[in-house]
Amino acid sequence: MSDQLKQALPLDTAVSFDPYAGEPGRDGDQCFSVNPDGTVFFRLKAPNAKTVQIDQFGSVTPLAPAEDGMWEGNVDLGRGFKYFFLKIDGADVLDPYLPIGYGCCRPMHFVDVPVPGEEDWDDLAGVPHGSVTRLYVPSSVTGKHEIALVWAPASFDPATSYPVLYLQHGYGENETGWVHQGHVGRIADRLLAAGQMKEMLIVMANGMMRAPGRDPMGRSLFSEFLLTDLIPFVEARFPAKTDKWSRAMAGLSMGSYQTSVTTLSHPDLFGYAGLFSGFLRSPRPGTEEPHLALLADPEKFRASFRVFYRAMGTEDQFFGTFARDDEYLADKDLGMIRRTFPGGHDWSVWRRSIRDFLPMLFQED
Repeated sequence: MSDQLKQALPLDTAVSFDPYAGEPGRDGDQCFSVNPDGTVFFRLKAPNAKTVQIDQFGSVTPLAPAEDGMWEGNVDLGRGFKYFFLKIDGADVLDPYLPIGYGCCRPMHFVDVPVPGEEDWDDLAGVPHGSVTRLYVPSSVTGKHEIALVWAPASFDPATSYPVLYLQHGYGENETGWVHQGHVGRIADRLLAAGQMKEMLIVMANGMMRAPGRDPMGRSLFSEFLLTDLIPFVEARFPAKTDKWSRAMAGLSMGSYQTSVTTLSHPDLFGYAGLFSGFLRSPRPGTEEPHLALLADPEKFRASFRVFYRAMGTEDQFFGTFARDDEYLADKDLGMIRRTFPGGHDWSVWRRSIRDFLPMLFQED
């Protein structure tokens, strides 16, 4: 690898969440739109291409050639937030006429197809909206600055102390995932306006961190950063309550395992935990799991957590893993909450999970 390729990427990487409007006289009439039946119509320009395809992780739909070098067609990607790859002659291409987000360790395309019955969950109209602040956190664990985002409610008052939820994304995503893909701020805005959740701060950090000589997928790296660097940084700069009953952690997929490791290893610091598409145990065979020791003492576990929540999609590719966790927990009388939602290992399930989980937090206060 050349020295140029080894250079560190900038901390701020911008991607577009609105498509380029285009200039029809130069670029042609390119577009995408969601049809009433939930399919998505694509019309894109690739005048010299032999094939143009929409690839949803192996489920490939070809677009058909049209006039003037255009390609078009209707594609059923399913409902909710859906990533996809645009392939032109077999190569992955980013197109300025399509929304671009961050997932799968790269900028990539997505569409957000309305889910019947959930249209108003994150509607911007009619309620006050909180704000999201970007933090640059110096880390003694990684030796560099890490990024975190903090959502605060619209009624935020620096003279008021707030409980805090530390909320983690999944593998291949970053700290923006829960805001952009998950719409957690919009969901929280509406829950607050309806009186269905407590005011809180929500902190979202980059969990794909690296440190010299450390396994980026290791069980302890993010946990060390959270406990050593992030929590003290947040509590020094925001009016955050600091007792365990005012501190929660949750995450999806990789973030669920980070949550399991951190909260079960430190029940003195966290009173609430949420595992979405949740790995109680590592999906990597042979991993040592000392954090599970707490589960051998049901009385201590129940005294340690007011809510320990597990949720998963009924069509999740890892459902067999979650079922094995069910068997592992079956005779332990721990009082965990378990939910299932329609969907796979995707944001349609994780949005449902966070909307279900937020009203459970900090109610005893």
